[in-house]
Amino acid sequence: QVQLVESGGGLVQPGGSLRLSCAASGFTVSNYAMSWHRQAPGKEREWVAGITRDGGSVNYLGSVKDRFTISRDNAKNTLYLQMNNLNAEDMGVYYCTVQLRLRRYWGQGTQVTVSS
Repeated sequence: QVQLVESGGGLVQPGGSLRLSCAASGFTVSNYAMSWHRQAPGKEREWVAGITRDGGSVNYLGSVKDRFTISRDNAKNTLYLQMNNLNAEDMGVYYCTVQLRLRRYWGQGTQVTVSS
């Protein structure tokens, strides 16, 4: 059974950092491209960052490039998102996702709040 469990969200001051984790089970992360998305209140869910199956290529939403880093630990079967220099526009629920064959799976999300 495929399962994605995000963690690491919380309250951080502007300019602060968080590292989100996405623990995967039921599949092997190194065999699939994966991505992070986020959804702010009243807004549509948006793609934030992605990593290719072989891990050789990563891509970012323009507004987070140079501040966020997507990575994975194959031994732990876990996807990460390191977020630095956070600002109010980064607030929202962050989700990791993977598409296996014809179905896209999502985690339950983890809340990120940026406030002084």
